[in-house]
Amino acid sequence: MKIRILILSMAVAVLFAFSTPSLYAEENAVLKDYDVGCVFAKTGKASWLGEPEWNTAEMIAKEINAAGGINGHKLVLHLEDTGGENTRAVNAVKKLINNNKVCTIIGPSRSGTSMAVIPVVSEAKVPLVSCAGAAVIVTPVQEREWVFKVPQRDSDCVKRIYDHMATKGITKIGIITGTTGFGAAGRAQLKDIAVQYKLEIVADETYSPSDTDMTAQLLKIKNAGAQALVNWSIVPAQSIVPQNMKQLKLAIPLYQSHGFGNVKYAAAAGEAGNGIMFPGGRLLAADSVPDSNPQKKVLVDYKEAYEKTYNDTVSTFGGHAYDALWIVVNALKKVGDDPAKLRDEIENAEFVGTAGIFKMSPKDHCGLGKDAFEMLTVQDGKFVVLKD
Repeated sequence: MKIRILILSMAVAVLFAFSTPSLYAEENAVLKDYDVGCVFAKTGKASWLGEPEWNTAEMIAKEINAAGGINGHKLVLHLEDTGGENTRAVNAVKKLINNNKVCTIIGPSRSGTSMAVIPVVSEAKVPLVSCAGAAVIVTPVQEREWVFKVPQRDSDCVKRIYDHMATKGITKIGIITGTTGFGAAGRAQLKDIAVQYKLEIVADETYSPSDTDMTAQLLKIKNAGAQALVNWSIVPAQSIVPQNMKQLKLAIPLYQSHGFGNVKYAAAAGEAGNGIMFPGGRLLAADSVPDSNPQKKVLVDYKEAYEKTYNDTVSTFGGHAYDALWIVVNALKKVGDDPAKLRDEIENAEFVGTAGIFKMSPKDHCGLGKDAFEMLTVQDGKFVVLKD
């Protein structure tokens, strides 16, 4: 009997000796990192877009990793500065895909750079969540299988502007647009949609990103008899146009695009900025959003976290990085880092973000409508909700 007990004890000991290290190894195995690429215009003329996006992405990654990562996986961001240039953006995306083996990419900041990298991500079959506004980035959707975007559509922005003009009886307008990808796409939307609203475009002017004086173009608009002006760009000219208008005593309403969504543009315009109107995300007027709105908590929490972390005013553009990264993180939680599975998950994402309440679908790779915009205006260098 004693011999049987002894043999049994030895067998158990041997089994324990062989099984324990294996169990220990499983429990203490280091999970692979989730590698996500980010391409933002941190420097250059579009840095007012890219810098808050860069900051936001870093802030969110620190928050996620401090809480244990994504299902135990560390979130590793590979950040690349495009300088707002197409060639740099393309090279950055190729590096992220080929060298860093990222599972998805968020950015770029600009519409032109987003368009430039679409062929790269499409060929590599890596999902891209753009932080740029042009609708053409995700349309036609059958040609943009691997591409999504989080800013509201430029076409919906135009409709909100024209809706407001209709309430004021405006029928003749001038447009002035930048020659960037965003400006060119906006110009096309302004012209196409004007037909639906029976608006006559009596002057159609453009300027390059490096221009510092638009007096000549504005004189043509003034002489054409425009009742209102739409300025569409993302560069510092957004602040120069209202200053030139004041110098010329061109006292007609000035509308800007959603690219105006950084209060630094309003500050740079000075007194001439007062009264500028534009469709913007609710983030820019977060404190006035009703508590019953599903976006309220997201807006306030992000705004407070960003401004505390960076001692800087929150902007629409940082909000785009917030939305893009959290949509990706939520997909990673559900399906892991396989690019094809991520693409499918993002395509059906529903998410309450800073830009609106997203409902992506196979027919809509943006997931927002024109109701995601509020009409805002500038008062003493600040953004407030337009009352009329």
